[in-house]
Amino acid sequence: MSLCTYAQLNTDRITAIGRNALYFEDYVLSIQYFNQVIHLKPYLSEPYFYRAIAKIQLEDYQGALRDCNAAIERNPFSPGIYYARGYVYRQLNELEKAEADYTEALFFSPENRTYMLLRADTRAQMKNYDAALEDIDQMLRREPQAASVWGEKGHICFLKKDTMCALDAFENAAKYDKTNPAVWSALGVTNLMLEREDEAYVQLTQAINLGSKWAGDYINRGVIHYHRHNYRGALADYDQAVKLAPRDADCYYNRGIMRQEVGDYNRALEDFNTAIDLAPERTEYRYQRGLVEMQLKQWKAVVNDMDVLIERYPYFLPSYYLAAQAKTKQGNAKAAFQYRQKAQELEQQKEEIQAKQASQPQTDLHIADAQPQKKDHRKEFSASTAQNQTDIPDEEQKYESQTRGTVQKKYQDVVNEPNVVLSYYSQDLSLRRTNYYHPLVDQLNKSGALPAALRFTNEEIALTAEMVDFHFTEISRLSKKIDEYPTAELFFTRAIEFAIVQDYASAIDDCTRALTLLPTYSENLMLSVIITFNRANWRYRLLEYQRATGELENTSNMDFDIMLRDYDQVTRLQPDFSFAYFNKANILCAQREWKDAIDYYSKAIQIDADFAEAWFNRGLTYIYIGENEKGLNDLSKAGELGIYQAYNMITRFK
Repeated sequence: MSLCTYAQLNTDRITAIGRNALYFEDYVLSIQYFNQVIHLKPYLSEPYFYRAIAKIQLEDYQGALRDCNAAIERNPFSPGIYYARGYVYRQLNELEKAEADYTEALFFSPENRTYMLLRADTRAQMKNYDAALEDIDQMLRREPQAASVWGEKGHICFLKKDTMCALDAFENAAKYDKTNPAVWSALGVTNLMLEREDEAYVQLTQAINLGSKWAGDYINRGVIHYHRHNYRGALADYDQAVKLAPRDADCYYNRGIMRQEVGDYNRALEDFNTAIDLAPERTEYRYQRGLVEMQLKQWKAVVNDMDVLIERYPYFLPSYYLAAQAKTKQGNAKAAFQYRQKAQELEQQKEEIQAKQASQPQTDLHIADAQPQKKDHRKEFSASTAQNQTDIPDEEQKYESQTRGTVQKKYQDVVNEPNVVLSYYSQDLSLRRTNYYHPLVDQLNKSGALPAALRFTNEEIALTAEMVDFHFTEISRLSKKIDEYPTAELFFTRAIEFAIVQDYASAIDDCTRALTLLPTYSENLMLSVIITFNRANWRYRLLEYQRATGELENTSNMDFDIMLRDYDQVTRLQPDFSFAYFNKANILCAQREWKDAIDYYSKAIQIDADFAEAWFNRGLTYIYIGENEKGLNDLSKAGELGIYQAYNMITRFK
């Protein structure tokens, strides 16, 4: 078999493994496989496309966009890639570009329903309702019994404020899909808005009987119960709505009105307080709360709520009269007169008030939106990675592995990746692409001067009691040898042992002694660089320990300068020692010297373009100084290179 054929089979195999990882929702791992294929065959379109899919699942839309562009450059004839990029553009709210990509996808695959649905949905978002309906009607001519397409048409007609068109569409959807609660929910809301409450009640009840878990169905049926003076039925529906959607302010607001209606003022006030806490921007909630506060004789609270309402809705006259009543109860006749006088002045400006009616608050019961139809447009370009989004607790229970699934939903602390050190012990960082290698360290390990190989890591493992005892024994053994014949190698070996048991002061002293025993830096390059690098690391660890234990309240610039001089000495002797630049950048961050830190992270990246930790820390640093676009791009690269925590940062900071 020729080398070329072997390479072909090898990349095909890696691509297949990557696609399997996508199927099992190992998005972070799949990216690493596609990275390998791209490294071996950068001219292929497929690995960029699949990597874009993984990034879409991780909500790294900027990274996905770059990969989609790269895939299209290499193969401009694949509709799936345009579909993927269109999806990304939608998430970035670049709707015109999204529409253009869906149009391009349809050029290559004109019968694809998902592409057409998404273009229609995008056009509706752009308020180009007529063009959106053209897409829908074209699909209905091909599939006149497609309930989901009729549902989409109803949604667009609703946005267009063509209620009768929406009603007709939803009726057709129900005709072809009688078991879908979302369709009956939409019909119920539409009839409720047309004040056809009998029909709406039957349809909302049908949605609920079909197993609807949408709080809005209970909210809307509760509105009908209220209008029929069936307060017990309304309260039962609102209690169920609160259980289904405990963060939905309208559930509490509507239930508060019910409780107010039956004279349960204290519990009504609790509901209004909760609604306002959940949605403080919904100023109209305050009017109903003010009515309850009047009943409970909380005059000052009434005035405060009405003042907020008046500021937002200056033409809403009831708020002035309610404030006047409260001021009268407080015994402040002058203030009460001022509120009434202002209301009377506004009443005389009826024409102006009528012109402002659009800005009047809705203080009655709120009607909820219809239950949304489930849309999973992603499955067309990535059936194996299609998933239903869940909330964070369910997602975290789904996988034992921290790197599986939609890891962007797993909360991560916003902290820099720590310094890279040399140690005998390190955790597995196999996902990361960072080059944890330097020829000088390899040379030292091969020399046999140390009892074990040193490895670069920024994730050391915790030692067991047996391991600690072993290293204390080693310190005693080495101390006897040093007493007999002190050498730089022995001092450095003991320094490592001291550092492992966290006696950093002794480790630093041994490093200094070792360096004094070396004739010149240049003649002992290997040991000089490695010892100096470790001494700087251990100085920093000692400072961290002293601050944590309270031994050192304030860290002077001199303490940092000593460490920085050591890192500078390392890079002077060995300019390609990327870890020294990285660690120095971390120290500069600790001193809040952001721009200098960015320069040193950049130097580390210039040496190793796959230095994941440097991309991650530089990204966070850019965000600290307000350069979010650069920061998000760097975090995207860090995620691509194996730091899965970057995806949570991207989701939060974008």
